[in-house]
Amino acid sequence: MITHVSMQIKIKPVTIKLILMLFLEFAVWGAYLTSLGRYLGNIGLGSQIKWFFAMQGIVSIFMPTLMGIVADKKMEAQKVLSLCHGLAGLFMAGAGFYCIAAGSAIQFVPLFVLYSISVAFFMPTIALVNSVSYNALAKEGMDPVKDFPPMRVFGTVGFICSMLLTNFLSIKGVRMQESSFQLISSGILSLVLCGYSLTMPACPVNKSTEKQSLADAFGLKAFTLFKNSQFAIFFIFSMLLGASLQITNGYANTFLGSFAANPAFADSFAVKNSNALIAISQASETLCILLIPIAMKKFGIKNVMLIAMFAWVGRFAFFGMGNPAMPGVLLFVLSCIVYGFAFDFFNISGSLYVEQNAAVDIRSSAQGLFMMMTNGFGATIGTLAAGAVVDACDVFNSPANWPMAWYIFAGYACVVGILFAILFKNPQKQGVKA
Repeated sequence: MITHVSMQIKIKPVTIKLILMLFLEFAVWGAYLTSLGRYLGNIGLGSQIKWFFAMQGIVSIFMPTLMGIVADKKMEAQKVLSLCHGLAGLFMAGAGFYCIAAGSAIQFVPLFVLYSISVAFFMPTIALVNSVSYNALAKEGMDPVKDFPPMRVFGTVGFICSMLLTNFLSIKGVRMQESSFQLISSGILSLVLCGYSLTMPACPVNKSTEKQSLADAFGLKAFTLFKNSQFAIFFIFSMLLGASLQITNGYANTFLGSFAANPAFADSFAVKNSNALIAISQASETLCILLIPIAMKKFGIKNVMLIAMFAWVGRFAFFGMGNPAMPGVLLFVLSCIVYGFAFDFFNISGSLYVEQNAAVDIRSSAQGLFMMMTNGFGATIGTLAAGAVVDACDVFNSPANWPMAWYIFAGYACVVGILFAILFKNPQKQGVKA
């Protein structure tokens, strides 16, 4: 079944260009996303992990929408993508070099400021690469629903390659997952993509000279999608599910590293190579992306997203039940496998839902709005709430309390899934013209 779907990729020059763009896009993120928490814990900033990951959500509340407006109204999307990566790369590399210069005297404020500016410009690029890709496929007469998911697989491949590089590469005897070189690596990749983005096919810009309303002038028309009941429910649950996104990004590697204090687990693969273990999650993503066209056709958007929601329950619960030794480590592996369903079945299908149903002139803005709800409000609320749970469980002083935190997260995901099943109707393509 998977082989059949993967063969749907139509090999054209633009296909190769998009595959490389997607590879680099997620390699930038994979260089640090799953290992940053462990590094911060090592330099005494464990209690601040929640703020670093919450910042990704905070900037996603407004930056993807803002950059989407620019791409819709002022500047071609591929040029906006280039600009964002250029600034993101400079500040992320700057954060890494600051840590090297500061040595053992790293301060929260300067590191956090440099990091925050970088992610403020990186987060919009996730929606922008979708817009650039969909535009390029449309120009070639290709179908985004059928042709984009197999290409998107290579974004996940890029994330995995970057994660494994961070896990296994050592610089001056220190693995990148435990050093600031992960930030420098991310910055360099972002600068490469800054230049490469300019080679993408030009995207249309709506520079109409007709008299516009205030909503049209500022690109706020995408918010009128909330008038449609299906879109409103979709965006609300995007926020609720988005609360789960950053929990394991921020705390999974830190959690696995905590077992190092136990002599029985200290030398286990899961502890010493936690980033490599977590990479199984992204390998699962690769396979799950290929299943999306079939799943959407067979089950519909509601059931596809419902699968994602209950997969989050398993993701968290299996972490709570596992340990680095056999057979407990198999539960960690299972948690990583279900992550592919949890992440892809909502994020990719949700993006395609927006692409199909939003009016052409606001699609970039609508994609930014989707990002704002999931990676903005949802991720911010979820990260800060998760930080409060972790602090309440006192896991940094009492590592044995980690399972309690994971079970609380699983309970939340279960409640969201049940409510979604009750409240959301399986929609047909509506052709919304907001």
